[in-house]
Amino acid sequence: MAKLIFDKMEASGNDFVVVSIISFLGSRSSSFEQGGSAAVGQVFSKARNFSALVKKLCHRRFGVGADGMLLLTDSRRADIRMRIFNADGSEAQMCGNGARCCALWLKHYFGRPRRKKSFELETLAGIIKTEVDEKNRVRIKLTDPFDFKLDIPLKIYGRAIRVNFVNTGVPHTVIFCSGLDDIDVLKIAPQIRYHRYFSPSGTNVNFVEVLSPTAIKLRTYERGVEDETLACGTGSVASALIFSLKADQRHSIKVHTRGKEVLTVYYKRDDTKFSDVWLEGKARFVFRGEMEI
Repeated sequence: MAKLIFDKMEASGNDFVVVSIISFLGSRSSSFEQGGSAAVGQVFSKARNFSALVKKLCHRRFGVGADGMLLLTDSRRADIRMRIFNADGSEAQMCGNGARCCALWLKHYFGRPRRKKSFELETLAGIIKTEVDEKNRVRIKLTDPFDFKLDIPLKIYGRAIRVNFVNTGVPHTVIFCSGLDDIDVLKIAPQIRYHRYFSPSGTNVNFVEVLSPTAIKLRTYERGVEDETLACGTGSVASALIFSLKADQRHSIKVHTRGKEVLTVYYKRDDTKFSDVWLEGKARFVFRGEMEI
């Protein structure tokens, strides 16, 4: 029996259980009180046990409760390697809000002694650059988005609709609508998330309402969580960039999330090509806890 020590963190209401097995931080970051990294390795080495552990930790009734788990490990390419696991135990390539939490976590445990505020994270989607200011406002630079597709015709519940698609580290479908607060996300989104057009990997689903030439409002159904979340970082970026293309907008865009925080998306655009894409918003420690495994 080992005691798992974890941090609960959130960014825009998107919450995570953060588990660390980073050797360079020593005892300050150890997520297991007994056995250290060896104990973590034994528990996490078997995929079946690991998936069950993620599900247990993220369960809202019988665990800590979270949209996902961040597993922080050593990296040879960056300051840290961040693996992202959804509440259903599946692994994701990238998570914008998770990256913001990870950056704040690094500043707290590693940055203070060296007064370091900038970090690089290794993810399955590539290297993510991050910056954290004194008010815990975090900026992350995402990998360049790709695979833009506009006005894809789909039929949902017998009704013809058009959706847009982009990969911002993970796949996102963006749908513009009015009356966003009245949309039945839990009914409509799964039909798109599992639509054969996006098979086999599926897609995250974003419903967007335009508020002004530089602001949008967003609701997101996340793949892996299989539910609507209070915010989605990569979904916010995807929605902002699609909005930029559709409205021919080239300024930074404010994204109003269901968690009430307003995120900012910065980018450079050359015709339909985007680069230097940044997401900015706050992150927060909720509590530090322990759990017997």
